[in-house]
Amino acid sequence: MANKVNYDEFKHLLKKDGKLVADFYSDSCVACKRISPLIAEVEEETENVKFVKINVNFEQKLAEEYDVMALPTLVFFENGVEKSRHTGIIKKQELIDLI
Repeated sequence: MANKVNYDEFKHLLKKDGKLVADFYSDSCVACKRISPLIAEVEEETENVKFVKINVNFEQKLAEEYDVMALPTLVFFENGVEKSRHTGIIKKQELIDLI
């Protein structure tokens, strides 16, 4: 399951090469809770991709920095650079295709 990270941990991970999926969520977000098992499933099936969870209630600075305006928002990075993003409910194949 994806690790919850704070600002400093996230910035450190972005400095590493490879793919990273950041799941911006809130504990009170129903849609976030609905896609959480899907993300965990894809994480188990996918190699060489790091998944992290960022709670916007505690990491507002990151949410603002990455212009997260709605939840859930998935931001896809490759070698520290944002590649794409998706907001809202997502299907498994869509998530795989975005990675």
